Amino acid sequence: MTSVWSRVSGRTRKVFAAGIRALNPPLAPGYYDELEALLVAGDIGPAMAERLAGSVRARSPRTRDEAVAALVDAVLSVMSKEPRELVLYGDPACVLFYGINGAGKTTAIGKLAYRLRTQGRNPLVVAADTYRAAGIEQMVAWAERAGAASFAGAPDGDPAAVVFDGVRHARRRGHDVVLVDTAGRLQTQHNLLQELAKVGRVATKALDGGAFESLLVLDAVLGFSSLAQARAFHKAIPITGLVLAKLDGSAKGGAVIAIESELDVPVKLAGVGEGIEDLEPFDPEAFVRSLFVED
Repeated sequence: MTSVWSRVSGRTRKVFAAGIRALNPPLAPGYYDELEALLVAGDIGPAMAERLAGSVRARSPRTRDEAVAALVDAVLSVMSKEPRELVLYGDPACVLFYGINGAGKTTAIGKLAYRLRTQGRNPLVVAADTYRAAGIEQMVAWAERAGAASFAGAPDGDPAAVVFDGVRHARRRGHDVVLVDTAGRLQTQHNLLQELAKVGRVATKALDGGAFESLLVLDAVLGFSSLAQARAFHKAIPITGLVLAKLDGSAKGGAVIAIESELDVPVKLAGVGEGIEDLEPFDPEAFVRSLFVED
């Protein structure tokens, strides 16, 4: 298990690892009821908790260690099998970020811009949240902090037009990746979600039909309630991946298991701290093992 995931999952780990340690053999029927309750307490959700506890029971483990190993296998089996690597191909590559206000989009984009620069890429950050002047300023400030160039839309301008112009600007200036910050939307604002869908259609046009990433940023602190957000966004906008922001500060990291299982959309990146370098490619096996397996 990698140290970063043991550290990042710390608060969620306390819920699971300590609880599992308290579930003493023999592994009678009551053990599985307690295991199910523990998984619910970790914000995995009732239906998924029942499913996972049933999978462990079906393996007929004889010891607690065997039960934990069966649980890890069961969890990994329900998580998305889709590729987790960012698709960064094209002229330029393009990544659109979506999410509710406060989820952590702007921070995630700044961190990704910094990460890409350390890998030798030349990203352009496009501030297309034109409904909040402060949003544009914050995004530009994060781009500067990351050492990346930025392209800002005018306040109250058309976000889709900003994306189109931003992609064309990136081509002219030789940027190989475009990172787009969009306006925050609640999952209940269906008409506004459709406006974000328009941004995606315009991005396709600007990229001459090329593929791009559509990442939904979820606040890990919100836990299982993020599932409703993910459902609504994924219905309006075909999401290609998830970003878990603030994972290091959450005791509800288990929710990602249910979200991935239902949507079959993989978590691709996770915020693991407050520093600009604290963004990691998501490693599902290391993360799951950090939740349930003691060092």
